[in-house]
Amino acid sequence: MAAIQVTNQPSPQPGNLQGSKATNDVEAKKKIQALKNRLDSGEDFGTIASNWSEQPEFAPNGGDMGFVGESQLHADPTVFTAVTKLKAGQITEILPLLDAQSKRPAGYAIYKLISRDPAGQRDVNDPRVQQAIRQQLREVRSQLLKSAYLEMVHDQAKVENFFAEQIFKTDAH
Repeated sequence: MAAIQVTNQPSPQPGNLQGSKATNDVEAKKKIQALKNRLDSGEDFGTIASNWSEQPEFAPNGGDMGFVGESQLHADPTVFTAVTKLKAGQITEILPLLDAQSKRPAGYAIYKLISRDPAGQRDVNDPRVQQAIRQQLREVRSQLLKSAYLEMVHDQAKVENFFAEQIFKTDAH
């Protein structure tokens, strides 16, 4: 499944190639409608997602969210209903995007069903399963290396309080 999301809240990192960010609900509605019009006229979903989606985790991948289990879709009944009606390659209408915590509208989204897999256990020889495993291992390794590096830098850091030293020198005279 893939997604294009536009939020109605200002944030410092839009997460897309254009640096485009809606800052309120009116802007978000205009932006998502313009993107939907472009999709309806035949433009590529992945290109639009990369350039305009405000979803930093998935926009760089053309909106590709990877495999999304049916149980995950149940979290938002509107999305579940819309996506289950799709055939592979089709997109939803513009749907409200709900904040995960407050369940309040936080913007708008358009979803694309890339493919539908039957329920059940995936075979480890499936290239998509292997790719997902590799990706997870890379992410875990990257996180471990970042943590180790930050700890090393922290341990080697020398902190000096120049302001306190200046006050001490001034008061000592």
